[in-house]
Amino acid sequence: MSDDFAPDLLADQHIVVTGGGTGLGRAMALRFADLGAAVTINGRRPEPLAETVSDIEDAGGTAEGISCNVREPEAVQAFFEEAEERQGPVTRLVNNAAANFLAATEDISPNGFDAIVKTNLYGSFYCTQACGRRWLDRETGGVVLSIATTYAETGSAYVVPSAMSKAGIVAMTRSLAAEWGGEGVRLNAVAPGPFPTEGAWDRLVPGDDLERKMRDRIPVERFGEPEELADLASFLLSDLSAFMNGDVVTFDGGEALAAGGQFNTFTRMPREQVKTMMEALKPD
Repeated sequence: MSDDFAPDLLADQHIVVTGGGTGLGRAMALRFADLGAAVTINGRRPEPLAETVSDIEDAGGTAEGISCNVREPEAVQAFFEEAEERQGPVTRLVNNAAANFLAATEDISPNGFDAIVKTNLYGSFYCTQACGRRWLDRETGGVVLSIATTYAETGSAYVVPSAMSKAGIVAMTRSLAAEWGGEGVRLNAVAPGPFPTEGAWDRLVPGDDLERKMRDRIPVERFGEPEELADLASFLLSDLSAFMNGDVVTFDGGEALAAGGQFNTFTRMPREQVKTMMEALKPD
């Protein structure tokens, strides 16, 4: 974590972080609160939300956690109404909530496809639209930061629904940067490479051997740290980045330039072996 930011960098901001109870969302929420923001996090499970809110408050920050399924537009509208009732007008949004799993594309069910696309793409749109409407009506401006992925640009084997939906998020970011920029609303995205987080990492990178191979693909020879992403997000939400609009910041230690297609490593393995491995990773 950097100590170079002013401690009040995000003071007077009310920042919503979707999927903020765990993983990268949690790291960002903790950092934003540390820099003076009031933070509201959402997610489907109340327990991680409560834990993250408690950790923020114990550190002297201000936070609220509200359960919400971002796939449902009515739930998103209700969430923002409640968030603003509790902490005032939302001024910043981080579209972080995401779903993903490794699967051979021919084996993905319609429900599996929908679960990923509706969380990643629909959820990001619903939340962005809800904030955009408020900011345009109030003439206050605002900032949206969406978490994309490097393979939104390069493509990648075995994560087709995720790649498709994240590419849509990039398109939304660039399109709305042009449409809303003149109204004081900025949109940017971060395309992270591999960042180990509890839960999701184990599903996507099963086993020490694959983890080593993925690390070897990265020119800086290590994975990213969630706190590093949180610092980048803090900069992009602050007025320090006031001239950035419609940008997608690749944040992967050079992996996409050196290798591309984060899970293309699997294409060097027999297809049936890959499918057997993925079957073993399915939750009980």
